[in-house]
Amino acid sequence: MGQIAMFLRVEGIRKSYGGKENRVEVLKGIDLTLERGEFCVLLGPSGSGKSTLLNIIGGIDTADSGTITIGQASIGAMKEKELTRYRREHLGYIFQMYNLIPNLTVRENIEVGAYLGRKPLDVDELLEVLGLKEHAGKLPNQLSGGQQQRTSIGRAIVKNPDILLCDEPTGALDYKTSKEILKLIETVNQTYGNTVIMVTHNAEIRHMADRIVLLHDGMLRDNARNPKKVPVEELEW
Repeated sequence: MGQIAMFLRVEGIRKSYGGKENRVEVLKGIDLTLERGEFCVLLGPSGSGKSTLLNIIGGIDTADSGTITIGQASIGAMKEKELTRYRREHLGYIFQMYNLIPNLTVRENIEVGAYLGRKPLDVDELLEVLGLKEHAGKLPNQLSGGQQQRTSIGRAIVKNPDILLCDEPTGALDYKTSKEILKLIETVNQTYGNTVIMVTHNAEIRHMADRIVLLHDGMLRDNARNPKKVPVEELEW
């Protein structure tokens, strides 16, 4: 069990922006451990450091000090080429902005992600799970916002990443569509066993998580297992 608990280890992460006089300390020594397959929600007000921490875990940004270890690999010890390959093969990203390739169909956008993985999921099966089978031949501009977000989730998950990083994935969506997308991410976590880390400002979403982490002013204020996990269908906000 100890080895599983050490799947993702964040130790002493600090990050600042700006020069001497304008220096702002965004993360002030973050320690966090997640198990493989765990669904973690990062909560906190705007400016608390949630997205910065997510980007450092994902190798998009670098910490001033501290270490990030995923499995047996330390991100900080990687050279740029190694880091690029690691991001490509082991990490999936879902953002508010869908960033789909406009002249590719739904299927083709998802297949772009499949090419990056060593053990990609079956595209047809994933289209079924995503509820996109009948839209597979459409271009992004022929889709609703929710369908575009489903496609971006498909592109992120098809390469079967160890960790799925979600930065406010429902931030630009209405209530009904938001719940559909959250249900989809829940299904992906349960079906494929990917570790999920989701940044959100919506406190209600914490109830669907295995672990709830609260950041405030760059510090970890709370880190606890959720004693009563609630299905997405029962969430209200």
